[in-house]
Amino acid sequence: MNDIVELNLSDPIIFKQWQEFLISLNINDFSANEVDKIDQTIGIFEGERLVATGSIAGNILKYIAVCNKGRESGTYFNTIISDLTMRLAQQNIFHLFVFTKPEYVESFKHVGFQAIAVSKQGAILESGDYLIQDYLNSIVKFSDNQSIAGIVMNANPFTLGHRYLIETAAKENDQVYVFVVNTDASLFSTSERTQLIEAGTADLDNVTVVNGSDYMVSFATFPAYFIKSQAEIVTYQTTLDALIFKNWIAKTLHIQTRYLGSEPHSETTNIYNQVLKDVLEPEVKVKIVDRKKVDQQIISARDVRENIRDNHLEKLSQLVPQSTINFISSNLSNLQQRIQKGMNIDGN
Repeated sequence: MNDIVELNLSDPIIFKQWQEFLISLNINDFSANEVDKIDQTIGIFEGERLVATGSIAGNILKYIAVCNKGRESGTYFNTIISDLTMRLAQQNIFHLFVFTKPEYVESFKHVGFQAIAVSKQGAILESGDYLIQDYLNSIVKFSDNQSIAGIVMNANPFTLGHRYLIETAAKENDQVYVFVVNTDASLFSTSERTQLIEAGTADLDNVTVVNGSDYMVSFATFPAYFIKSQAEIVTYQTTLDALIFKNWIAKTLHIQTRYLGSEPHSETTNIYNQVLKDVLEPEVKVKIVDRKKVDQQIISARDVRENIRDNHLEKLSQLVPQSTINFISSNLSNLQQRIQKGMNIDGN
């Protein structure tokens, strides 16, 4: 059996060989958004020829590719997956995801992965000691004879616009789940954003705030290295997001309606909203609520972040609830330091 070799992608010669091998198998996206997130890459060679490879990015396996010519292809695939899994286990990472083409779903099932969403464009599978069933078992359940709604939000930070969306759902339903996007790539950390949402909705007895865990992250973080067209990426990522929500989250928690905020200034978010509607309905109704305005301007979390950067806290009272103002005031220097160190404050 050929040995596993660690590939140093910072070496231009090795990167070129790796890239050419992947291109030969119709994997064509080597953008910084995909490649820069790679922590480790391994390969198997037959002589000087690369015949199998795989990479790790956090707890995600990606760029898994095996030359399909020859009797060893199945063995090489199993070896790559086994080695990557072992490397993650050595880092105490036991919950793994893989994003791949639909035609490879069965191959990953044979090595212990379960599919949690499969679309025409791609699939997401997971394995490990904590699966989506475990996540759902940890969430409080309500009777299915109640009207139950779901909202997924980043809330970076929690604004009066977010409050308006939740209030609307709370008035129209018996129970509302608010799922907090679980990523620390925002100015406010996941724990901080969760704290702000809980504080800003404390008076709403029928609202339950839940960490989105690995199942409701920003759709833009889903690897898309195997998607040929950039125009298809948002649709692919959003479709997987919607399928997970419909087939697992909503089904288990008896969610009948998902609430979204309108987005007149972002074509990407408009596509996201439309794909959610196309995939979720009719099983889960999608209700798009017009964004709350102040002085004819839509309330935007980006405006809040810019005011933090520019030290204009006097403008916040029209944009965020008092609980968010209190947090920002108490943590202003820390937040401004994050911005000065390069934390991106663009986006919604």
